[in-house]
Amino acid sequence: MAETTTSETAALFRVSAETPVHAAPAEVYALISDLPRSAEWSPECQGGTWVEGEPATVGAVFRGENVRSADIVAWAPVVRGRWTTYAEVVAAEPGRTFRWAMRDSAGRRQESVWGFDIVPAPEGSLLVHHFRMGRATEGIRGITAGMDGQARRRFFTEWSDKVQHDLESTLQRIKAVIEQH
Repeated sequence: MAETTTSETAALFRVSAETPVHAAPAEVYALISDLPRSAEWSPECQGGTWVEGEPATVGAVFRGENVRSADIVAWAPVVRGRWTTYAEVVAAEPGRTFRWAMRDSAGRRQESVWGFDIVPAPEGSLLVHHFRMGRATEGIRGITAGMDGQARRRFFTEWSDKVQHDLESTLQRIKAVIEQH
């Protein structure tokens, strides 16, 4: 479910999706916290490396390698092709939750947090994938800088739909990776 606003005081994006997974919470957590493997399930992140701290612990920093095609919100000036991001782990509770916040070009943590929550379920786990952006990130400010109000609303709506689709796709791919074992 997606919720989108253009107010700086409310979340710009709050999107989530969930799916049941036939695996114990510990097994699900072991996979989703292994960000170098994210190319197996992410529509954009092609994997990467841990560059600071103990991997998958709070404070650790992950350098992600990403790729985006030209047809994604094609009219807006979003990053296309390959690019690199840095993300800092902000929550790491084995079997329960794993979250990371995107960093800006100066290395500061932004209000752009991706995460997974795992809930024990009779058949294994319920995996919830979510994204929340509070204040506009450096990238969003750059994308929307030259837009009027109507174009901004269109962008936020289309970008929210894109993120929603990515979350759902990611969950289906994670489910397939875990359940094929």
